[in-house]
Amino acid sequence: MNLEEVKPKENFRLFLRYDDGASGEVDLSRYAGRGVFAAWLEPGVFEQVRLADAGHPEWPKGIDLCPDALYMQLTGKKPDEVFPALSHLPAHA
Repeated sequence: MNLEEVKPKENFRLFLRYDDGASGEVDLSRYAGRGVFAAWLEPGVFEQVRLADAGHPEWPKGIDLCPDALYMQLTGKKPDEVFPALSHLPAHA
């Protein structure tokens, strides 16, 4: 799955659309004001989100997020559901 569209919404929410048809909004408000995400509290910064050439959402000041993590948040899927090969990795202590 690849992220195809990202749009800012009110209250630190993002609309996301992926090439497998998954779409909807994710709530990122819990990050706003924390660490590098403090920049989102500056007027207009969160709204400057864009889809980077590499396929992830990015903002000014070097802020970006993992599209795979956002996909799992959006769909409620677990990593092994998104990446089936993970279930075939040997588990060694």
